[in-house]
Amino acid sequence: MNTPAYALAQETYAALGVDTEAALQKLQTVPISLHCWQGDDVSGSEHPDASLTGGGIQATGNYPGKARNLQELRQDLDRAISLIPGRHRLNLHACYADLGGQKIDRNQYTTAQFQGWIDWCKLRGLGLDFNPTYFSHPLAADGFTLSHKDAGVRQFWIEHGIACRKIAAEMGKQLGTPCVTNFWIPDGYKDTPVDRKAPRQRLEASLDAVFAEKIDPAFNVDAVESKLFGIGSESYVVGSHEFYMGYAVKNGTLLCLDAGHFHPTESIADKISSVLQFVPEILLHVSRGVRWDSDHVVLADDATRAIMEELVRGDFLGRTHIGLDFFDASINRIAAWVIGARDALKALLAALLEPAARLREAEDAGDYTTRLALLEEARTLPMGAVWDEYCVRQNVPVGPAWLDDVKHYERTVLAGRA
Repeated sequence: MNTPAYALAQETYAALGVDTEAALQKLQTVPISLHCWQGDDVSGSEHPDASLTGGGIQATGNYPGKARNLQELRQDLDRAISLIPGRHRLNLHACYADLGGQKIDRNQYTTAQFQGWIDWCKLRGLGLDFNPTYFSHPLAADGFTLSHKDAGVRQFWIEHGIACRKIAAEMGKQLGTPCVTNFWIPDGYKDTPVDRKAPRQRLEASLDAVFAEKIDPAFNVDAVESKLFGIGSESYVVGSHEFYMGYAVKNGTLLCLDAGHFHPTESIADKISSVLQFVPEILLHVSRGVRWDSDHVVLADDATRAIMEELVRGDFLGRTHIGLDFFDASINRIAAWVIGARDALKALLAALLEPAARLREAEDAGDYTTRLALLEEARTLPMGAVWDEYCVRQNVPVGPAWLDDVKHYERTVLAGRA
């Protein structure tokens, strides 16, 4: 039975031509790929007491209780997933390999080091996405990997990329859903370079070698991700937006747009319709930069809503893969997952509940007054009641009730890790 608040909201939306049931049904079909690295501050599992190093990225904060091993990380993920409505995916970095105490370098990884993750996802009905890890490694210490001047270093990272694509294909095959394998590298200079061309030529050749083997897209699809700058690469990033845009168009890969990888006032929402004119699909990393690519927890703010609105208005959901990418070590890490995922879904629901037909009618008629008025009225429509109804139907806590669960878990589980 529908809640009274939902019944009233349903009537309100219906008066504007919006079918709330259709919106909820659509929302249920859109998975969010939940990034594993929020749970341990991107430490990974390759070395005891490992921590994030290099790569132009940084986790800040020292909130107690972070996952110290794969068992704890999976336990924390289970708790977070139980509080997020819908059925979603796991986004895994290669540095979370299960090495079983062995010394195996990244270019020698096989499915065996990730079978535990595949089995874990299969048991929970989760899809799995993958990322080669081009940071926190001795051969990435000088800030260059696939564009490195040393052919031997480049070859190591090429082999890592090839290995990851094969692992990803097996992930997709076993789980029955394509794995999105995303390539991001930190390569760049802190200060202004003289030669911008040569590193990009080397990067293109390296990527061509990585992607040389054709893999059935039913099992794996490849994405390439740009960045404006990073710590230690403030002046020049080899894999710029223009580079990867050209590469994706030329080679038919997915293009990854990360909400924190552009100028602070630049929105990726405006890029979506342009990019999808020329590439088959896109990958979104939904994040929140504050002044820089600081990977703050996603909010249901104007920037996130603009992204989701563009996906819905352009009918792009079927060509878009949505993942989260943030890591905040200053707050409860499980709460960060839950807040970010629920806010991304709230923003998507708000987009699905727009009075789209009336807005298009006004725009097509040149009635921009009505368009603006309706857009503003939509901001205060009772979306919250529809969201609460969705949570009830998905058997997850309504409103802030999930926080009680997280606080209990903090007292009974996380406190013991201090």
